[in-house]
Amino acid sequence: MLSTIENTRLHSLATAPANSLEAQVGNTPLIRLRNTAVAHHIPDTVAIYAKAEWFNPSGSVKDRAALNIIRTAEANGQLQPGMTLLDSTSGNMGIAYAMLGAARGYHVKLTLPSNASPERITILKAYGAELILTDPLEGSDGAIVVARELAAADPSLYYANQYNNSANWQAHTKSTAPEIWQQTQGQITHFVAGLGTSGTFTGTTRRLKQFNPNIQAIAMQPDSPFHGLEGLKHMPSALKPGIYDEELPDAQVTVRTEEAHAMAHFLARNEGLFVGISAAASVVASLNVAKTLDEGVVVTILPDNGFKYLSDKLWR
Repeated sequence: MLSTIENTRLHSLATAPANSLEAQVGNTPLIRLRNTAVAHHIPDTVAIYAKAEWFNPSGSVKDRAALNIIRTAEANGQLQPGMTLLDSTSGNMGIAYAMLGAARGYHVKLTLPSNASPERITILKAYGAELILTDPLEGSDGAIVVARELAAADPSLYYANQYNNSANWQAHTKSTAPEIWQQTQGQITHFVAGLGTSGTFTGTTRRLKQFNPNIQAIAMQPDSPFHGLEGLKHMPSALKPGIYDEELPDAQVTVRTEEAHAMAHFLARNEGLFVGISAAASVVASLNVAKTLDEGVVVTILPDNGFKYLSDKLWR
Protein backbone atom coordinates (compact mmCIF):
# COMPACT_ATOMS: atom_id res chain seq x y z
CA MET A 1 0.00 0.00 0.00
CA LEU A 2 1.20 3.50 -0.79
CA SER A 3 0.91 5.44 2.43
CA THR A 4 1.16 9.00 1.14
CA ILE A 5 -0.07 11.01 -1.79
CA GLU A 6 3.53 11.92 -2.56
CA ASN A 7 4.14 8.30 -3.53
CA THR A 8 2.00 8.68 -6.65
CA ARG A 9 2.13 10.96 -9.64
CA LEU A 10 -0.57 11.64 -12.19
CA HIS A 11 0.34 9.67 -15.30
CA SER A 12 -1.40 11.85 -17.85
CA LEU A 13 -2.32 10.32 -21.18
CA ALA A 14 -1.37 13.61 -22.79
CA THR A 15 2.28 13.82 -23.81
CA ALA A 16 1.35 16.34 -26.51
CA PRO A 17 1.86 20.10 -26.10
CA ALA A 18 -0.24 21.59 -23.32
CA ASN A 19 -2.32 23.61 -25.76
CA SER A 20 -3.20 20.60 -27.95
CA LEU A 21 -6.54 18.79 -28.08
CA GLU A 22 -5.06 15.55 -26.78
CA ALA A 23 -3.54 17.25 -23.75
CA GLN A 24 -7.08 18.02 -22.56
CA VAL A 25 -7.93 14.33 -22.09
CA GLY A 26 -8.13 13.38 -18.41
CA ASN A 27 -7.77 15.34 -15.16
CA THR A 28 -11.55 15.60 -14.84
CA PRO A 29 -13.18 16.99 -11.69
CA LEU A 30 -14.38 14.87 -8.78
CA ILE A 31 -17.70 16.15 -7.42
CA ARG A 32 -19.15 15.32 -4.00
CA LEU A 33 -22.84 14.38 -4.21
CA ARG A 34 -23.87 16.08 -0.97
CA ASN A 35 -27.54 16.66 -1.77
CA THR A 36 -27.95 13.10 -2.99
CA ALA A 37 -26.45 11.74 0.22
CA VAL A 38 -28.65 13.91 2.43
CA ALA A 39 -31.83 13.05 0.51
CA HIS A 40 -31.11 9.34 0.87
CA HIS A 41 -30.17 9.53 4.56
CA ILE A 42 -26.48 8.72 4.12
CA PRO A 43 -24.55 9.67 7.28
CA ASP A 44 -21.98 12.49 7.13
CA THR A 45 -19.26 9.92 7.78
CA VAL A 46 -19.89 8.43 4.32
CA ALA A 47 -18.97 10.57 1.31
CA ILE A 48 -20.04 9.85 -2.28
CA TYR A 49 -17.94 11.35 -5.06
CA ALA A 50 -18.48 11.21 -8.81
CA LYS A 51 -15.91 11.80 -11.53
CA ALA A 52 -17.37 14.07 -14.20
CA GLU A 53 -16.00 12.54 -17.39
CA TRP A 54 -17.93 14.80 -19.75
CA PHE A 55 -15.15 17.34 -19.18
CA ASN A 56 -13.06 15.32 -21.65
CA PRO A 57 -12.91 16.95 -25.13
CA SER A 58 -15.45 14.72 -26.88
CA GLY A 59 -17.66 14.60 -23.80
CA SER A 60 -17.07 11.17 -22.28
CA VAL A 61 -14.73 8.85 -20.41
CA LYS A 62 -14.02 7.06 -23.69
CA ASP A 63 -11.52 9.74 -24.73
CA ARG A 64 -9.05 8.14 -22.34
CA ALA A 65 -9.25 4.67 -23.86
CA ALA A 66 -9.47 5.88 -27.47
CA LEU A 67 -6.36 8.02 -27.11
CA ASN A 68 -4.36 5.22 -25.49
CA ILE A 69 -5.51 2.68 -28.09
CA ILE A 70 -4.50 4.98 -30.95
CA ARG A 71 -1.15 5.90 -29.43
CA THR A 72 -0.33 2.27 -28.64
CA ALA A 73 -1.22 1.19 -32.18
CA GLU A 74 0.93 3.98 -33.64
CA ALA A 75 3.85 3.03 -31.42
CA ASN A 76 3.78 -0.65 -32.44
CA GLY A 77 3.22 0.11 -36.12
CA GLN A 78 -0.32 -1.25 -36.40
CA LEU A 79 -1.77 2.16 -37.20
CA GLN A 80 0.08 4.19 -39.81
CA PRO A 81 -0.64 7.41 -41.73
CA GLY A 82 -3.41 7.02 -44.27
CA MET A 83 -4.96 3.96 -42.64
CA THR A 84 -8.58 3.54 -41.59
CA LEU A 85 -9.45 2.78 -37.97
CA LEU A 86 -12.34 0.33 -37.57
CA ASP A 87 -14.28 -0.56 -34.44
CA SER A 88 -17.74 -1.23 -33.06
CA THR A 89 -19.35 1.25 -30.70
CA SER A 90 -22.55 2.09 -28.90
CA GLY A 91 -21.70 5.75 -29.40
CA ASN A 92 -19.22 7.34 -27.02
CA MET A 93 -16.13 5.36 -28.01
CA GLY A 94 -16.94 6.00 -31.63
CA ILE A 95 -17.21 9.72 -30.97
CA ALA A 96 -13.83 9.67 -29.23
CA TYR A 97 -12.26 7.78 -32.16
CA ALA A 98 -13.86 10.16 -34.66
CA MET A 99 -12.64 13.26 -32.81
CA LEU A 100 -9.08 11.95 -32.48
CA GLY A 101 -9.10 10.55 -36.00
CA ALA A 102 -10.03 13.95 -37.37
CA ALA A 103 -7.25 15.58 -35.36
CA ARG A 104 -4.62 12.98 -36.32
CA GLY A 105 -5.60 12.43 -39.94
CA TYR A 106 -7.20 8.96 -39.82
CA HIS A 107 -10.39 7.86 -41.52
CA VAL A 108 -12.71 6.26 -38.93
CA LYS A 109 -15.17 3.50 -39.81
CA LEU A 110 -17.66 2.43 -37.16
CA THR A 111 -20.36 -0.18 -36.70
CA LEU A 112 -23.11 0.73 -34.26
CA PRO A 113 -26.72 -0.25 -33.58
CA SER A 114 -29.17 1.72 -35.68
CA ASN A 115 -31.13 2.68 -32.56
CA ALA A 116 -28.23 4.73 -31.19
CA SER A 117 -29.51 8.14 -30.19
CA PRO A 118 -29.88 10.61 -33.08
CA GLU A 119 -27.56 12.99 -31.24
CA ARG A 120 -24.73 10.43 -31.26
CA ILE A 121 -25.20 9.66 -34.93
CA THR A 122 -25.23 13.38 -35.80
CA ILE A 123 -22.03 14.00 -33.82
CA LEU A 124 -20.26 11.05 -35.49
CA LYS A 125 -21.21 12.35 -38.92
CA ALA A 126 -20.04 15.85 -37.99
CA TYR A 127 -16.57 14.44 -37.26
CA GLY A 128 -16.58 12.70 -40.64
CA ALA A 129 -16.89 9.10 -39.43
CA GLU A 130 -18.18 6.43 -41.81
CA LEU A 131 -21.12 4.64 -40.15
CA ILE A 132 -22.42 1.12 -40.68
CA LEU A 133 -25.69 0.76 -38.79
CA THR A 134 -26.46 -2.71 -37.43
CA ASP A 135 -29.55 -4.57 -36.24
CA PRO A 136 -30.89 -2.77 -33.15
CA LEU A 137 -32.29 -6.02 -31.75
CA GLU A 138 -28.75 -7.40 -31.53
CA GLY A 139 -27.47 -4.38 -29.63
CA SER A 140 -23.75 -3.78 -29.20
CA ASP A 141 -23.02 -7.48 -29.68
CA GLY A 142 -24.41 -7.26 -33.21
CA ALA A 143 -22.14 -4.31 -33.96
CA ILE A 144 -19.16 -6.30 -32.68
CA VAL A 145 -19.94 -9.21 -34.99
CA VAL A 146 -20.19 -6.95 -38.04
CA ALA A 147 -16.92 -5.19 -37.16
CA ARG A 148 -15.17 -8.56 -36.88
CA GLU A 149 -16.48 -9.55 -40.30
CA LEU A 150 -15.29 -6.29 -41.86
CA ALA A 151 -11.84 -6.66 -40.28
CA ALA A 152 -11.51 -10.23 -41.55
CA ALA A 153 -12.50 -9.17 -45.07
CA ASP A 154 -10.08 -6.21 -45.28
CA PRO A 155 -6.66 -6.62 -43.61
CA SER A 156 -5.71 -3.06 -44.59
CA LEU A 157 -7.98 -1.75 -41.82
CA TYR A 158 -6.69 -1.21 -38.31
CA TYR A 159 -9.26 -3.01 -36.14
CA ALA A 160 -9.04 -1.30 -32.75
CA ASN A 161 -11.17 -4.02 -31.11
CA GLN A 162 -11.86 -2.10 -27.91
CA TYR A 163 -13.43 -5.10 -26.16
CA ASN A 164 -10.24 -7.13 -26.46
CA ASN A 165 -7.55 -4.45 -26.48
CA SER A 166 -5.46 -4.16 -23.33
CA ALA A 167 -4.68 -0.53 -24.20
CA ASN A 168 -8.32 0.14 -23.29
CA TRP A 169 -8.00 -0.73 -19.61
CA GLN A 170 -4.40 0.44 -19.39
CA ALA A 171 -5.59 3.97 -20.12
CA HIS A 172 -7.25 3.97 -16.72
CA THR A 173 -4.21 2.68 -14.85
CA LYS A 174 -2.30 5.60 -16.34
CA SER A 175 -4.82 8.34 -15.65
CA THR A 176 -8.19 7.62 -14.02
CA ALA A 177 -6.96 5.72 -10.97
CA PRO A 178 -4.06 8.07 -10.11
CA GLU A 179 -6.40 11.03 -10.47
CA ILE A 180 -8.94 9.48 -8.06
CA TRP A 181 -6.20 8.59 -5.58
CA GLN A 182 -4.87 12.12 -5.59
CA GLN A 183 -8.28 13.82 -5.58
CA THR A 184 -9.43 11.82 -2.54
CA GLN A 185 -6.04 12.25 -0.85
CA GLY A 186 -5.80 8.48 -0.69
CA GLN A 187 -9.00 8.20 1.35
CA ILE A 188 -11.09 6.23 -1.17
CA THR A 189 -12.54 3.04 0.33
CA HIS A 190 -14.95 1.88 -2.38
CA PHE A 191 -14.89 2.19 -6.17
CA VAL A 192 -18.06 1.65 -8.22
CA ALA A 193 -18.21 1.51 -12.03
CA GLY A 194 -20.45 0.09 -14.73
CA LEU A 195 -19.46 -2.68 -17.13
CA GLY A 196 -19.51 -2.12 -20.88
CA THR A 197 -16.17 -3.03 -22.38
CA SER A 198 -15.15 -3.23 -18.69
CA GLY A 199 -12.07 -1.13 -19.47
CA THR A 200 -12.82 1.67 -17.00
CA PHE A 201 -13.59 -0.74 -14.17
CA THR A 202 -10.68 -3.07 -14.90
CA GLY A 203 -7.91 -0.51 -15.31
CA THR A 204 -9.03 1.76 -12.48
CA THR A 205 -9.51 -1.13 -10.07
CA ARG A 206 -6.16 -2.73 -10.78
CA ARG A 207 -4.28 0.50 -10.17
CA LEU A 208 -6.29 1.53 -7.10
CA LYS A 209 -5.58 -1.83 -5.51
CA GLN A 210 -1.87 -1.24 -6.07
CA PHE A 211 -2.26 1.95 -4.06
CA ASN A 212 -4.33 0.19 -1.38
CA PRO A 213 -5.37 -3.48 -1.63
CA ASN A 214 -8.18 -2.88 0.86
CA ILE A 215 -10.17 -0.69 -1.54
CA GLN A 216 -13.38 -2.49 -2.42
CA ALA A 217 -14.25 -2.57 -6.14
CA ILE A 218 -17.91 -3.00 -7.06
CA ALA A 219 -18.93 -3.75 -10.66
CA MET A 220 -22.37 -2.60 -11.80
CA GLN A 221 -24.41 -3.98 -14.69
CA PRO A 222 -28.04 -3.99 -15.85
CA ASP A 223 -30.41 -6.38 -14.10
CA SER A 224 -31.58 -8.13 -17.29
CA PRO A 225 -30.61 -8.74 -20.94
CA PHE A 226 -33.39 -6.39 -22.07
CA HIS A 227 -32.53 -3.04 -20.57
CA GLY A 228 -32.27 0.64 -21.41
CA LEU A 229 -28.85 1.36 -19.91
CA GLU A 230 -27.08 2.32 -23.12
CA GLY A 231 -23.37 1.53 -23.07
CA LEU A 232 -23.64 -1.14 -20.36
CA LYS A 233 -23.66 -4.92 -20.78
CA HIS A 234 -25.63 -7.61 -18.98
CA MET A 235 -22.60 -9.90 -18.77
CA PRO A 236 -24.39 -13.26 -18.30
CA SER A 237 -26.18 -12.86 -21.63
CA ALA A 238 -23.65 -10.79 -23.63
CA LEU A 239 -20.51 -11.46 -25.63
CA LYS A 240 -18.01 -11.10 -22.80
CA PRO A 241 -15.16 -8.68 -23.51
CA GLY A 242 -11.77 -10.35 -23.66
CA ILE A 243 -10.41 -7.75 -21.24
CA TYR A 244 -13.07 -8.52 -18.61
CA ASP A 245 -11.70 -10.28 -15.52
CA GLU A 246 -14.59 -11.89 -13.65
CA GLU A 247 -12.40 -12.41 -10.58
CA LEU A 248 -11.51 -8.73 -10.21
CA PRO A 249 -14.68 -7.27 -8.60
CA ASP A 250 -15.08 -7.65 -4.85
CA ALA A 251 -18.83 -7.48 -5.44
CA GLN A 252 -21.33 -7.31 -8.29
CA VAL A 253 -24.50 -5.23 -8.23
CA THR A 254 -27.33 -4.73 -10.70
CA VAL A 255 -29.46 -1.69 -11.48
CA ARG A 256 -32.89 -1.52 -13.11
CA THR A 257 -33.44 0.88 -15.99
CA GLU A 258 -36.30 2.54 -14.10
CA GLU A 259 -34.01 3.27 -11.14
CA ALA A 260 -31.47 4.90 -13.43
CA HIS A 261 -34.13 7.03 -15.12
CA ALA A 262 -35.41 8.26 -11.77
CA MET A 263 -31.87 9.06 -10.63
CA ALA A 264 -31.13 11.00 -13.82
CA HIS A 265 -34.07 13.28 -13.05
CA PHE A 266 -33.06 13.54 -9.40
CA LEU A 267 -29.47 14.52 -10.19
CA ALA A 268 -30.55 17.17 -12.69
CA ARG A 269 -32.99 18.76 -10.27
CA ASN A 270 -31.11 18.35 -7.00
CA GLU A 271 -27.40 18.38 -7.85
CA GLY A 272 -27.50 20.43 -11.05
CA LEU A 273 -25.89 17.49 -12.84
CA PHE A 274 -27.44 16.59 -16.19
CA VAL A 275 -25.94 13.13 -16.73
CA GLY A 276 -26.26 10.22 -19.11
CA ILE A 277 -28.27 7.14 -18.20
CA SER A 278 -25.29 4.91 -17.41
CA ALA A 279 -23.95 7.68 -15.17
CA ALA A 280 -27.25 7.78 -13.29
CA ALA A 281 -27.09 3.99 -12.90
CA SER A 282 -23.62 4.35 -11.38
CA VAL A 283 -24.99 6.75 -8.78
CA VAL A 284 -27.81 4.31 -7.94
CA ALA A 285 -25.23 1.59 -7.36
CA SER A 286 -23.02 3.92 -5.32
CA LEU A 287 -25.93 4.90 -3.08
CA ASN A 288 -26.73 1.26 -2.47
CA VAL A 289 -23.12 0.68 -1.44
CA ALA A 290 -23.07 3.79 0.76
CA LYS A 291 -26.20 2.64 2.61
CA THR A 292 -24.28 -0.38 3.90
CA LEU A 293 -21.47 1.72 5.41
CA ASP A 294 -20.96 3.53 8.69
CA GLU A 295 -18.02 5.43 7.25
CA GLY A 296 -16.12 5.53 3.99
CA VAL A 297 -15.41 7.29 0.71
CA VAL A 298 -17.29 5.92 -2.29
CA VAL A 299 -16.14 7.02 -5.75
CA THR A 300 -17.93 6.37 -9.01
CA ILE A 301 -17.57 7.33 -12.66
CA LEU A 302 -20.07 9.49 -14.56
CA PRO A 303 -19.18 8.46 -18.14
CA ASP A 304 -20.98 11.32 -19.88
CA ASN A 305 -23.61 14.01 -19.55
CA GLY A 306 -27.18 13.99 -20.82
CA PHE A 307 -26.87 16.07 -23.97
CA LYS A 308 -26.52 13.01 -26.23
CA TYR A 309 -29.85 11.69 -24.92
CA LEU A 310 -32.15 14.68 -25.33
CA SER A 311 -34.33 12.77 -27.80
CA ASP A 312 -34.83 9.91 -25.34
CA LYS A 313 -38.35 9.56 -23.96
CA LEU A 314 -36.82 9.98 -20.51
CA TRP A 315 -36.63 13.74 -21.08
CA ARG A 316 -39.89 14.28 -22.93
